Amino acid sequence: MNRRTALRLAPALGLGLPALASAQPAFPDRALRLVIPFTPGGSNDIVGRLIAEGMSARLGKPIVVENRGGAGGLIGNDLVAKAPADGHTLLLAGSGSFLISSLVQPRLPYDPVRDFAPVGYIGAAPNVITVHPSVEARNLADLQRVARAARTPLRFGTPGVGTTGHALGAMIGVVLGVELDAIHYRGTGPSMADAIAGRIDILTNASAPLLPPIAAGQLRPLAIAGRTRSAALPDLSTSVEQGFPDLDSATWYAILTTAGTPPDRIATLHAALNAVLAEPEVRRRLVESGVDEIAPSAQPADLTRFLAQDRTRWTQVVERARLRVE
Repeated sequence: MNRRTALRLAPALGLGLPALASAQPAFPDRALRLVIPFTPGGSNDIVGRLIAEGMSARLGKPIVVENRGGAGGLIGNDLVAKAPADGHTLLLAGSGSFLISSLVQPRLPYDPVRDFAPVGYIGAAPNVITVHPSVEARNLADLQRVARAARTPLRFGTPGVGTTGHALGAMIGVVLGVELDAIHYRGTGPSMADAIAGRIDILTNASAPLLPPIAAGQLRPLAIAGRTRSAALPDLSTSVEQGFPDLDSATWYAILTTAGTPPDRIATLHAALNAVLAEPEVRRRLVESGVDEIAPSAQPADLTRFLAQDRTRWTQVVERARLRVE
């Protein structure tokens, strides 16, 4: 090609560049999926489906919810860690399923720091400590007395190994100075069914899934595990008020995606999430579900810093309660 020919072609090539750029598919260009690492029926499922509905409307594409329970959240987490890094696969991460599980499991199929990219924080729900009505306790001091007098250890149910329910249940035993047996399930639904049936004695969880059985008298709430009372159960005193300040636990929720996802796509997802969390109706429904602290991240990087800080806090809890999966 001589210089004159090249000069004639240059304008044509230049005019073609915008057309090529506009031909790139917009994001998202197809349905997304939100992986919830628990079976249906628990607090993660309630929050995740509400967020998926709102983000779908903002993004203009459906978000398919996939419940992938098992191994305390590891199965669902691993699915997202190994998904294509294109922003179309999201994870509803939680304090137990994402963070605590990584501290108690000796081997992980993914790296919890390197294999995920933060999108944004949603909020936190204080955990409620409940018992079956056959347990003669109406507060934590009563539970301590009953557990110490029991011939065999009381049983507490968990949504899975390494979940917030597992860590809090173990801490109840440590703080009250009693022996408790952990019974692990594949999610909140199965553990709650056995708690209602009386096959386990103690169940802790965020308030959302516990509110119906509490209202029906099928489970008895003893305390909010934290420093602040819950809007969903305003008359229930906290563990701090009852003299057990070390029982401080909340279940937080956040959205992550696969590491390597382009920053502009993460920015799109972050903006959609925060827009949903700004809607009064969504906030009302979250509060009704027990998510009292709704605190969207100003930037995705803020979630990264929060995860690092919370990992330090839960590491101390895990070490004190000697939580390990062999």
